[in-house]
Amino acid sequence: MQNVPEEWREEQSVGGGGDKDVKPWEGREALFQRNTGNSKQDMSTGVEKENGEMMNGGGKGMEGTDKESLMMELTRLVQKTVKESSWWERRGIDITILALAFLLLPPAFLLLGSSQTLVFVLGMVLMGVSHAVITIKGTHLASHGSLSESPTWADVWAVFFIEVCGSFAARAGVTGHIKMHHAHTNVIGLGDSSTWKIPYLPRGVYLFIAPLAVPVITPLVALGQLKEHSMGQALRTVLMVFLGLYAQYWLLIHVSGFQCLYSTLLCMLLSRAMFSLPYIHVNIFQHIGLPMFSPTRRPKRIYQMTHGVLNLPRNPLLDWIFGHSLINCHVEHHLFPFLSDNMCLKVKPIVSQYLKEKELPYQEDSYLSRLQLFFHKYQELMVFAPPITELVGVQ
Repeated sequence: MQNVPEEWREEQSVGGGGDKDVKPWEGREALFQRNTGNSKQDMSTGVEKENGEMMNGGGKGMEGTDKESLMMELTRLVQKTVKESSWWERRGIDITILALAFLLLPPAFLLLGSSQTLVFVLGMVLMGVSHAVITIKGTHLASHGSLSESPTWADVWAVFFIEVCGSFAARAGVTGHIKMHHAHTNVIGLGDSSTWKIPYLPRGVYLFIAPLAVPVITPLVALGQLKEHSMGQALRTVLMVFLGLYAQYWLLIHVSGFQCLYSTLLCMLLSRAMFSLPYIHVNIFQHIGLPMFSPTRRPKRIYQMTHGVLNLPRNPLLDWIFGHSLINCHVEHHLFPFLSDNMCLKVKPIVSQYLKEKELPYQEDSYLSRLQLFFHKYQELMVFAPPITELVGVQ
């Protein structure tokens, strides 16, 4: 267990999320404004300046000190890089990757109609890769509004990627990810990644078998979220999720030539579950097991993110399929959540060098190392609640 120095701490009142919706594009303008200090965003537990400093109650008394200006200084460095970057760097590269994923779908459906085993397997792999890029990388970027500068189009892409492609409710996904996970990263009871924990499952089942059920569980969870939606939003979600699932089913029947209901559904399950294991692993590896914070006395944002977030090393497969912000630039993503995957990669040297110069943590670990840690300390990390002091965690 670690204690937070008093100058790092910030008193915060804990409030519920309320009924205010969080749009996927809200707040990202910070990196494109010349005066970031004047832009503010309501984050439900307080007001978050767009320079990244959480201001509420006790934090105000120390405004202007060197410790408190770290996030502002880092933001200016990143903002300069973003302004000097072309549209291709800011959005074009990631949009192209998503477009290529969609272009892989026609040959995938055609190959799945082959009677030759190797050709059929190739079609299955292409469909699995395409689905993972679209539903993991695509939905993540869409939830942050990183695919378009237009708020209207950001909403459209969020519905398309999250509901049609990802079979989940866009409103619940955006609100839970941005308003809870990013606003309260590693804060006990708010953004502590406890939603990923299933304590009654044995470690072998949780780590290597249960993730295969993600394609089935996801739309069921989405249906459970509908009670918190308006009638119009709930109806839209049901229709969009049905459209996405039925479209794949129809194409497998009419393009790939599947004739059996069960074989068609099995193909859908296998293609959608192909990358479920690393998806679950990545989501727990990068937060759980790191310091957890008290909801009433959390450290300031830059300390919260540098202590509570971890990067995995570069991985050619997962970098392209999941996106840099979920793999090797997760620290950068939590500090600047509205940057695209490619921009997170571009500012990574700036962020890592700055944090090391300021003697702040820049946590990195390998996929295999984290898997071994969770396998051997499964009870401690995934079953028991972490102890709470000022700053707690198992590293």
